[in-house]
Amino acid sequence: MRTREMFEHQLDTAWRVVAAYADDTGEMVGFARAMSDGATLAYLADVYVLPVASGQGLGKRLVQAMIDDGPGAAFRWMLHTDDAHELYAKFGNVAPDHSYLQRERTQPPLRD
Repeated sequence: MRTREMFEHQLDTAWRVVAAYADDTGEMVGFARAMSDGATLAYLADVYVLPVASGQGLGKRLVQAMIDDGPGAAFRWMLHTDDAHELYAKFGNVAPDHSYLQRERTQPPLRD
């Protein structure tokens, strides 16, 4: 679980954030956040849509705004997610090949 302070730090240090707002209330109903080196590589870190706005294609529009319509359209994009695989596949995301490695957060530091 992220604390508010962690979340605020993540937003402050994000490469790009896109948001969606309800037409009638102006309330934020979805957003996406990415990190990047600004040259060739980006990581889609968060895509959130409030339940009141789900099922209307908002998640797809947020991902499209972030990946295809933004300054990182030609970048290699990565993400980790347990859900919405069909959505991300529409944007060319596939399961990683044998060259992908990941260090879990629980891994202790290597000591010589």
